[in-house]
Amino acid sequence: MKITVKLFAGFRNDRFKVDDLEFPENATVVDVLDALKINSPELGVAMINGRHVTREHVLADGETLSLFPKVGGG
Repeated sequence: MKITVKLFAGFRNDRFKVDDLEFPENATVVDVLDALKINSPELGVAMINGRHVTREHVLADGETLSLFPKVGGG
């Protein structure tokens, strides 16, 4: 299945801004993180088509997954 993945902030470093990627059926957000070599604890927010989802969310063909890192500051 094809998923559009959008990366934000530091996740773009040495990666991409937006890309269409192929994943097997029943892939989850964690599977995408693993494929992109992003450590799961670094994830702040994951959104599918603009709606917040968990790391365990099972992706469907044609969805757009947006990944945002945790933000620090003071």
